[in-house]
Amino acid sequence: MRHIFVSIINFNGAGNTIECLLSLDKIISKDFKITVVVVDNASHTEFRIKNLEFRIDVKIIRGEKNLGFSGGQNVGIKYALENGADYVLILNNDTIVDKNLVEELLSAAQKDKDVGIAVPKIYFASGFEFHKDRYKKVDLGKVFWYAGGKMDWKNVIGFHRGVDEVDRGQYDQIEKTDFASGCCMLVKREIFEKVGFLDEKFFLYYEDSDFCERIRRRGYSIIYSPKAILWHKNAGSAGGSGSSLQDYYITRNRMLFGFRYARLRSKLALFKESIKLLAKGRYWQKRGILDFYLGRSGRGSFNV
Repeated sequence: MRHIFVSIINFNGAGNTIECLLSLDKIISKDFKITVVVVDNASHTEFRIKNLEFRIDVKIIRGEKNLGFSGGQNVGIKYALENGADYVLILNNDTIVDKNLVEELLSAAQKDKDVGIAVPKIYFASGFEFHKDRYKKVDLGKVFWYAGGKMDWKNVIGFHRGVDEVDRGQYDQIEKTDFASGCCMLVKREIFEKVGFLDEKFFLYYEDSDFCERIRRRGYSIIYSPKAILWHKNAGSAGGSGSSLQDYYITRNRMLFGFRYARLRSKLALFKESIKLLAKGRYWQKRGILDFYLGRSGRGSFNV
């Protein structure tokens, strides 16, 4: 029997985390066992589940320091590997999973030896769409947030395929994709053993793109499995799209990612763009650029 560990970060988001756990608790299978590791990332109020009962095993690891998404997930991943995990499901706490999510991801991950990561079809949770006035009531819960990813290396930007589209069956083929979203990815044990963990220099954002690029360069593939389904409360843990937190970490980490992997022409374009942001960008975009050039990685200047 396969042992699947689910690694979730909680940071002042107990309501989301509990709702996520309740959805995971509906998963039943004779082919695998699930253990959930909740890494409480120095939340103001310690995360507890004393008054709740779950069929799945839930382990809470309390951290006294906010390690970010990458550092917090590494705590959960290392605990999973030390306790016999065959696969680790990296999962956002602001998600609701379909009861067949793990079964479908596991099936995709086992198709070929070169598959390192399997990723699901991810919808916006109802009410969390970017453009709330665009959709009919019947479409809510069927609007894509992610149906595979495409990396534009010329501009060093990753795109979610299908974002904002209503699901009409247009992305229902199992296929390879450029990158997995850290929102949800099922990772084989051997990937961590051969490629390593999430890079904690990123702290938050682009750590998933960096991780995927490292595994792709080791010859592994990332598989999109459309029968595996998830609903995401977009930016539910990050203050919403366009927040100061996103301004800082996305700006800084895109530079870090691009200068690590992109071709020279793209690096030059990033440099020119960074000069413009230093002159005319929003405050936390400027700080992100400045910290990149000063080598301030990890948590950096933002007070999370």
